[in-house]
Amino acid sequence: MVDILRKLEMLYGDDAQKVSEDINKFILENKSNVLRKWISEEDIMLITYGDSIIKNGESPLNTLNVFLNKYTKNVISAVHLLPMFPYTSDDGFSVINYRKIDPNLGNWSDILSLSKNYNLMFDAVINHISKSSDWFLGYLKGDKKYQNFFIECDENLDYSMVIRPRAHPLYYPYKTSEGIKNIWATFSEDQVDLNFENPKVLLEILDILVMYAKRGARFIRFDAIGFAWKKLGTTCMHLDETHQLIKIMRYVLDECVPGTIIISETNVPHIENISYFGNGYNEAQMVYQFPLPPLTLFSFLTGDASKLMDWIKTLNDTPLSKATSYFNFLASHDGIGMRPVEGILTTKEKQLMIDNTVANGGKINYKNNPDGTKSPYELNINYLDALTNPAAEDDERLSKFLASQTILLSVIGVPGIYIHSLLGSRNDYKGVEESGINRRINREKLDYYKLVEELRTDSLRKAILDQYIELIYIRKKQSAFSPNSLQDVIYLDRRVFTIMRENEVTKQKIVVVVNVSSEQILLETKYVGTDLINNELIEKSISLFPYQYRWVNIK
Repeated sequence: MVDILRKLEMLYGDDAQKVSEDINKFILENKSNVLRKWISEEDIMLITYGDSIIKNGESPLNTLNVFLNKYTKNVISAVHLLPMFPYTSDDGFSVINYRKIDPNLGNWSDILSLSKNYNLMFDAVINHISKSSDWFLGYLKGDKKYQNFFIECDENLDYSMVIRPRAHPLYYPYKTSEGIKNIWATFSEDQVDLNFENPKVLLEILDILVMYAKRGARFIRFDAIGFAWKKLGTTCMHLDETHQLIKIMRYVLDECVPGTIIISETNVPHIENISYFGNGYNEAQMVYQFPLPPLTLFSFLTGDASKLMDWIKTLNDTPLSKATSYFNFLASHDGIGMRPVEGILTTKEKQLMIDNTVANGGKINYKNNPDGTKSPYELNINYLDALTNPAAEDDERLSKFLASQTILLSVIGVPGIYIHSLLGSRNDYKGVEESGINRRINREKLDYYKLVEELRTDSLRKAILDQYIELIYIRKKQSAFSPNSLQDVIYLDRRVFTIMRENEVTKQKIVVVVNVSSEQILLETKYVGTDLINNELIEKSISLFPYQYRWVNIK
């Protein structure tokens, strides 16, 4: 506890000793014999809301379980359940109660049933909580239990340096038992930020995190964690105090439920993102690879993989420890972030992506800058529609989309596949129109019976699901795709994404080649092996149709 005490002293000063004793007591009361294994090439995670698939008269969590067991059992190994708690806004990210399951989704028994077939990832939405939560309502009433649980702002102070993720005010007025007070709310008026300067908040959150781990969460996603600690006169982003918080949370989880994996969610440029690995053993075990979605999309829009490959090459400048890896994704419940490509794409190149998004039926979300201007924050569009214009034929749409997903399945880390990507969904214009929320364009709720019927027919959905599953089956058998295998970029042709994955233990080597262009290409290489996707012998020359992809197992 000496090291933890030092971290607590940085945060809580004279109160650190008492907080340390409380944490030590908590650990002794909550130690578990559960030990989770480290990740492997067999880990494939599905990202989904609890009610992405619905059936009348049945809890959505049960419907999801039934659907996955029917179509993806032994394919998907883990399920990221986006916030499944009672909430008031932001599609779950304004939590009313961290300890209950939203009755509209099901109950803890449904979570238990799902955990018997899949490893689970829970969301820890711990930067903020709903203004309708007992915590905030208690604070408003003057309940001493919740005193200093939230951050009061002074209109006379300067908050201009604080990074704003959205085009909203930083704080809002609320009526309390002591009169009107302005309370910090980074994301919206309904999402009030927690005050981690109060150690009681930390202790509550530690209890919740351990409870999640004991109730089936092999992975815990730290939502918007970069904003957790506030200090006037700074950006309030990625502060050292935030990193100390994560180290304490990691320590407690390691002690109570060893092997629980923290995944930090920080939609920022790469160098800032990987700071959440800490020293490789003391903070998050995994971080989101936020540059991957926009750079992969950019590659297909331009028919040129150079920017993507140049960025991937830089990953070797900061080697992973044996206890860390990346969480890779292309699509999610949020949009395609633009901040991660700062310093990688030019203003003109980013504008190309914005124009493409609008032309393909998408929307753009903006953020406020300290100088009062606004800049594009994310592209809101279904990934399948982002890749191909509305006039494209389904054959082109299918090949182009699966080529992009092959990149996702190939790069170092664990792939996270959004349910609407796995099922070949399209832009949900109705969802946007009814809600006025741009992000709803990729959050459609699918009717179970209609979906099953589409998967019986010769539909684009069926083709995407069937071929995606085939790729996953192949990938899971290749040790070269272990999250701890080596990754090297190979420059053969700017139109072809090419990397080598090599497992140092098994010695398996796979050369990944993906044609991101509409042109037919013949590559002259030194490689001899078998294309695992087409079961075809490769003898140095590699031919590629437009958007064709190959995994060449090198002899």
